[in-house]
Amino acid sequence: MKKIIISCIVIAALLFGGLFLLQNVNLNRLGADVYYTQVQGQGKKLEDNIDNGEIMVRYEYELPAFDKNGQQKTLKFSAPKQLREKAYLSLFVKEGKGVTSYQEVTKEELPGKASQQLQ
Repeated sequence: MKKIIISCIVIAALLFGGLFLLQNVNLNRLGADVYYTQVQGQGKKLEDNIDNGEIMVRYEYELPAFDKNGQQKTLKFSAPKQLREKAYLSLFVKEGKGVTSYQEVTKEELPGKASQQLQ
């Protein structure tokens, strides 16, 4: 009886831990290389028709980005809204998938060499 109760507690703890992980960890960022860029321009407006007749609007950007060592790479990504002009972004890049996620950061959060390249 004691083993059954302990087993149930362990299983419940694993389930709650798994749910917590799924809610709080962005899997698109896991194992990704991080590049840094600064938004330049308005982005190219793209409109896609969805099956239910709605129009989905997104903005495509192609910007030079730098890793923490200052190595440059031109990256293409899209956002569901226009990004703030001159905003600094960290781009999460996976091999074969391109940019999987992005996040706005402050200039102080940029690594030294990337910060020098983005001035």
